[in-house]
Order: sequence, then C-alpha cells, then structure tokens
Amino acid sequence: MSQKQSKSLTVITIIAMMFLYAMISLVTNLAAPVGKIWGESFTDPAQAERMGMLGNLFNFLAYLIMGIPAGNILAKFGYKKTALAAIALGFIGMAVQWVSGAMSSFAIYLFGALLGGFCVCMLNTVVNPMLNLLGGGGNRGNQLNMIGGTLNSLTASLTPMLVGALIGQSLVGKTISDVNIVLYIAMGIFALVFLILWLTPLAEPEGAGQQVTYERSPWAFRHLTLGVIAIFFYVGVEIGIPATLISYLTPTAGFAAAGFVAGLYWLLMLVGRTVGSFIGGKVSSRTMVTVVASLAIALMVAAMLLGDSLKVMLPTSWAFEMASMPVAALLIMLCGLCTSVMWTSIFNMATEGLGKYTAKASGIFMMMVVGGGVVPYIQSVVAAHNCLISYIVPVLGVAFILYYALWGSKNVNKDIKID
Repeated sequence: MSQKQSKSLTVITIIAMMFLYAMISLVTNLAAPVGKIWGESFTDPAQAERMGMLGNLFNFLAYLIMGIPAGNILAKFGYKKTALAAIALGFIGMAVQWVSGAMSSFAIYLFGALLGGFCVCMLNTVVNPMLNLLGGGGNRGNQLNMIGGTLNSLTASLTPMLVGALIGQSLVGKTISDVNIVLYIAMGIFALVFLILWLTPLAEPEGAGQQVTYERSPWAFRHLTLGVIAIFFYVGVEIGIPATLISYLTPTAGFAAAGFVAGLYWLLMLVGRTVGSFIGGKVSSRTMVTVVASLAIALMVAAMLLGDSLKVMLPTSWAFEMASMPVAALLIMLCGLCTSVMWTSIFNMATEGLGKYTAKASGIFMMMVVGGGVVPYIQSVVAAHNCLISYIVPVLGVAFILYYALWGSKNVNKDIKID
C-alpha cells in the first residue's frame, strides 16, 4: 500500500470513529429521560425517582459485565469486527426497548437498556484507543478524541430535548410508546452505520487481532489503576448532573422545560469539546482536567449554597422561550463546560505509555464506566429528599478526579516492557 493510500485509509477510519462516537451518546442519553417516563408509573415519589434511574443503572451495569470481555474481543478480533458486533447489539437493544413499550413491560425495558449498555461499552472500547493510536498518543491523540467528543455531545444534547418535546410538560399518562420515533431513528442509524462500516476498509493499528504475549497484568500500571477509579467517578458525575437537574426542575417548570435545560448542559459539553479540540494539541490532558475539575467543584458548591435564592432567565424550548429559573440551574448547567474534556483526557492519561497493553487496558477501563449507573443512582437516593444537597455526590467524585490529574496520573511503571 502506498503512503498516499495509507493516509487516505487513516482519514476514513478517523471519520468512521467520529460517527461511532456520536452513536455512543445517542444510546446512553436515552436512558435517563426514558427511565423517567417509566419511573412515573410508580405512585410513590421517592420510588419513582429511584426506579426512573434504574434503566440508567442497567445501561451502565453492562460496562461492569462487558468491559473486560470487550477488551479481550478487541485484542483477538481487531477493531472493525468488534465495532460491527457492537452496532448489531445496539440495534437489538433499541428493538427490545420498543417491544417493552408495546408489551408495557418494565422488565423487558431493563433488558433492552442492558443490551444498549453492551453496545456502547464495546464501541467505547474501540473508539477511544483507536483515535489515540491513530493520533500517535499524547496531545494529538487527545485532540482527535476531543473532536469525536463534539459529535458525541451534539447527539447527547438533542436526545433529552427531543424526548422532552415529544412528551410535553407533564408525564402523567405517558409511556415509552410516546417516544417510539426516537427508537426508530436510533435503529435506522444503527442499520445504516452497520452497512457502511461493513463495506468500508479500516486501518487497523499494527498488531491488532494478533496473538500477543503479556508478561504482566495491565493492573500493574499505577496510573491505569487510578485512572480506572477516576473514570468510574467521572461517568457518574457526567450523567448524574443533568439527570438530577431534570428532577430538580420538573416540579416547578414541567418535564419539557426541564429536559430542554438539561439538554443545554450537553450542548455546553459540545462547546467545551469543540474548544478542547482546538487547544488539545497544545494543552496537556493534565492541565485541562486540573482547571475544569476545580471549576466544576466551585460551580456545584455555589449551586448548593445559593439554591432558589436568586432567579435567572433561561431558554426552555426549541423556540428559545425564556422562563425564570433558580440560579442553581444555571450553575449546574455550566458544569457541562467542565465535564466536556474530562473523559478523553482521563482516558488519554490512563492509557499513555501502555503499548501492547492498550487493548486489554481499554477493556478494564470500560468496565468501570459502570459508575455512570452507580453514582447517579446513589445521587437519586439523596435527591429523593433534596435535589440540591444531592450534588455533594458529584462534588466528591470530581475531587478524586482533581487528585488524579495532579498526582495519580503520573506513569511510575516505565520499567515494564510494553512492546
């Protein structure tokens, strides 16, 4: 293969990974609003809050189950076959959720959420190391992941807004069948991307799909082990912040307005990732996370302290109709700018310098994304009593992330052979 052909194949592969990035958030961000619809079928408010987050918990529980197997599948079969298997699982997961609405079965819905989680776990296992490797690691690898993250944030922004628009201000009497159009769109995208990816040649990193001998366990790298803990907290923080924001605003503003404001959080993540993609080649992951983690802690603490004491005008619909909202909602929404660059930066720091251990490490890394289900569920238990006070949960999570950026991300195991 000529150098020109190789370069073109690399560009095609990068574009394909970008689209897969967008699909990850499409599946993930359906869990909270759709789960909220199911939760309203339970009459007790505290139970409704907990059950509403159960679908999200199952979606992320899949990471704990599939994380290490996904890494092993990636190491054995390569990136393209793993991605195709993930997309097929995603289609089936959306179909099962559609069936749950037709049969009015919460149990079937939870199974569909679990299958969707298997899909995004495998896609994350493929996309993140692939872009990091294609970018040559370091700041360039982080920059490619930031660019992919902008597409991820775009679909993440649109999903809760679209579900909110379909449901309206009140959840009373609404079922998952009322958002079938979203499931149809998701299934259509999965089918189309599967076909395109099947027909498109991808540039596999050197050694992908070949037998590799590992002298040590990936856990032997301290910065990976601490990075795994950091990502557990990060995903929980990323999901818990907007999910609880919906619960906080719904009683006074209505579901549609609350969903739109939560969508603005994801839109701000898009803004942050877009900025991060421009500066990612010059600013280190460690510096980025240190700055945004400090700011996120300050914003959430301020939201808890100020609460409803001050009001601000925020847009609440696609027509950008303005309504008076607590200043806490604005402060929480602004956290999207902070969480925007954390995922790729933590992954980049955790897998830097792992060499042949990268594929297996990616699987371990994905396993702990289960935090996206566990942490928000813990937060929902607190939120059932006081939504604003529940933000102490993500504050503690971000505090660990700050520690990781400052001290825990340094590779102290350079003596381990990685080639």
